[in-house]
Amino acid sequence: MKLKYLLNFLFIICCLFATGNTFAQTTDIIQINGVTMTADSLRAVPDVTIQVKNKNRGVESEYTGVFSIVCYKGDTLEFSCIGFRPKEFAVSKDLKGQYFSLIQLMVQDTFYLPETIIRPLPSKQGFDYAFQHWRIPNDQYELGRKNTDAYLLRVLAYTLPHDGHESQSRVLRQQANDAVYYGQQKPMNILNPLAWGEFFEAWKRGDFRKHSSPYGDY
Repeated sequence: MKLKYLLNFLFIICCLFATGNTFAQTTDIIQINGVTMTADSLRAVPDVTIQVKNKNRGVESEYTGVFSIVCYKGDTLEFSCIGFRPKEFAVSKDLKGQYFSLIQLMVQDTFYLPETIIRPLPSKQGFDYAFQHWRIPNDQYELGRKNTDAYLLRVLAYTLPHDGHESQSRVLRQQANDAVYYGQQKPMNILNPLAWGEFFEAWKRGDFRKHSSPYGDY
């Protein structure tokens, strides 16, 4: 019986120590709310990575530079962003409370790129050969110009088949035209003076001439 009471007493003591450690660890948690700004003009710096050092945890500042992160007292926060020097902030263990406000100033960094030397071709013959035979890929502007070329769009309009929406619209238009003269004979334009006038105007313009291209003149 004494051994049983002793084991129960030791179990209670261990539970008290575990509860005390958990409570102490919970009180060490702190939430840091802050904003990242430039050091010279105090403008917001977006997309700054805020990471807890040596731990796989972190956040990213918003468009206005605002961020919020939870860590332990005594941790170190690392601030990094392209175009700015990395910064570190050590969270003090003596901070009171569980909330802390921070304004982190970021200093712009300067990158020095190696020089690029552009030299001409060694001879006139080499330039002529390159001008005639080299195939330089098109840039984005040239690709956009070709994709919006009027003649190309005209060819595609004549050659590509109708999609489902266009076929449906065509059928509906045909049904609407047939419904206008439902139950009666459609009029014949052979006796319509306006139709004859349009025919003569088209004849004068040369609309009925044969073109060298099946898509008309361009």
